[in-house]
Amino acid sequence: MKAKRFVALLLSAVLCLSMTACSAGTAEPEAPAVKPSETPVEAPAETPLAEPAERPVINIAGLKGPTSLGMLMLMEGDENQTTANDYEFLLAGAADEIVGKIVTGELDIAAVPTNVGATLYKKTEGGVQLAALNTLGVLYILENGESIQSIEDLAGKSLVATGQGSTPEYALNMILEKNGLSDSVTVEYKSEHSEVPPMLLSGDATIAMLPQPFVTSVLAQNENIRVALDVTEEWNKAVNGESDLTMGCVIVRKEFAENNPEALNAFLDEYKESVDYVNANPTEAAQISEKFDIIKAAVAEKAIPECNIVFIEGDEMQKIASGCLQILFEANPKSVGGAVPDEAFYYKR
Repeated sequence: MKAKRFVALLLSAVLCLSMTACSAGTAEPEAPAVKPSETPVEAPAETPLAEPAERPVINIAGLKGPTSLGMLMLMEGDENQTTANDYEFLLAGAADEIVGKIVTGELDIAAVPTNVGATLYKKTEGGVQLAALNTLGVLYILENGESIQSIEDLAGKSLVATGQGSTPEYALNMILEKNGLSDSVTVEYKSEHSEVPPMLLSGDATIAMLPQPFVTSVLAQNENIRVALDVTEEWNKAVNGESDLTMGCVIVRKEFAENNPEALNAFLDEYKESVDYVNANPTEAAQISEKFDIIKAAVAEKAIPECNIVFIEGDEMQKIASGCLQILFEANPKSVGGAVPDEAFYYKR
């Protein structure tokens, strides 16, 4: 019995060893057990690609002329989507087209005659602010002939002009008054600058007051037409150098300025860069002017150096503008809306 039991046990052991060997040759090794203190590392979640930031939209208006020439690189950059803001431009032939849209809020920023900015400040009860000056004196009196050699020679004469209700009219009136000519000079105002050159070139008018770059255009078309008087020089004589004649400015709706300070400041930075580029590169800027149907390249290239395009902000802006507006107010309170704007008119960053 003991022998049989021993043989049975021996056979059983051999069988178990055989099965173990077979199993070891075919089975995959088991993964090491995770210790209780260890936590499996999760794969990092995929981060979605950030969408490009949307550029703030700013609605801007300018007059066809020096103010729009200063914005050329803004217009070019906006078309290429390289500007900080998305600019929607309106180019107008007269300030009247812009004024209503500022009042209703359709426009955020506008380049207008400086005195128009003052009248809008009064009309909107402080709803607009002056952000920068962009044009100084650009007015000239042209003559087809040689009779006008001094301001006194305008006595008894008639001339055509543009800018009624804005800086050109009030500056001319002040100059005539200071020289005792208010009652002896007849001025016929046209609604747009483009109406005057044909009259001068055809002989329908012999004397006209025009801003650049229209002056350059007229002189290029008729060698008998000349610059008789520089209105800026006559202004300086009339006010004894007390203030510069500032023709154009950039105004902004106060509500927009308060709600969008970063976008507004980015605009001002880009505007300054545009002005600097245009003044330094009249040939290249002239091509862009023609591209946007502002002024033909041949005229713009010659006119830009004479257009007195500037970018002046902050305390210097206030000093120049307040002095000019004070003189206009003294000549005719209506010219600045009935009152010289106070400190709150001036936007300073």
